[in-house]
Amino acid sequence: MYNVGFIGMGNMGTAILKGLLKTYRPDQLVFTQPTEAKGKRIEAETGVKYAATNEEIAKNAEILVLAVKPQFYNSVLPEIGEVLAKDAIVISLAPGVTIDSIREKLGGKGRIVRCMPNTPAMIGEGMTGVCYDETLFSEKERKDIQDIFESFGEMQLVPEHLMDVVTCLSGSSPAYVYMFIEALADAGVKHGMPRAAAYKFAAKAVAGSAEMVLKTGKHPAELKDNVCSPGGTTIAGVAALEEYGLRNAVIKASDACYDVCTAMKDKK
Repeated sequence: MYNVGFIGMGNMGTAILKGLLKTYRPDQLVFTQPTEAKGKRIEAETGVKYAATNEEIAKNAEILVLAVKPQFYNSVLPEIGEVLAKDAIVISLAPGVTIDSIREKLGGKGRIVRCMPNTPAMIGEGMTGVCYDETLFSEKERKDIQDIFESFGEMQLVPEHLMDVVTCLSGSSPAYVYMFIEALADAGVKHGMPRAAAYKFAAKAVAGSAEMVLKTGKHPAELKDNVCSPGGTTIAGVAALEEYGLRNAVIKASDACYDVCTAMKDKK
């Protein structure tokens, strides 16, 4: 038996796999994914076995991680449900797919952990929302689940009805942050800053500001006010952001993300 098996090995699956290698031996992990060449390459890089079939992993892993895109759940889940142990632990990374829907597609099998990580997991800085029925798991199993998610960042338990909100807040939002960094750097380039330096200044400003929120515990508005001197440069920039609708644009982006999550759930 393997401790953890992965079905699918995209960016998120790879990030989690590499995080787990900090605490698990390669021979305790196993994975599969459709492209053999990529599978063999990851196997060579990590020492983790590339399995031939999804069924092999479903039968031989204590914890099964579903790292395929949600559009493939309808085909993959019934396939592995035929060989899955009734009380197997199954971790789903798919947005918009409910625990009940997953169990139904698995033929009523499995104890399901639904989660939403984000791409900073690729550098060990992920934030993952997690939900599951804690009464179905032993204390050791709950610790094992926590260790998996904390191997590539932080996790927080949330009720399932908030999982779509987690997708909006942290699952999809890195894309918006990258757009903000790009726009800020473009402004620096416009005024003469070399692009590489502009990206570093912008990215470090965002990273440091985020750490200020987390480490001081202060309200973001208070931290913003501390930068804004009366009649100064920063308040002029803040006024321009308000005039052009930064807050509304961010909220509308989150609304659009939430609507897609809801639509995906309705289709299941």
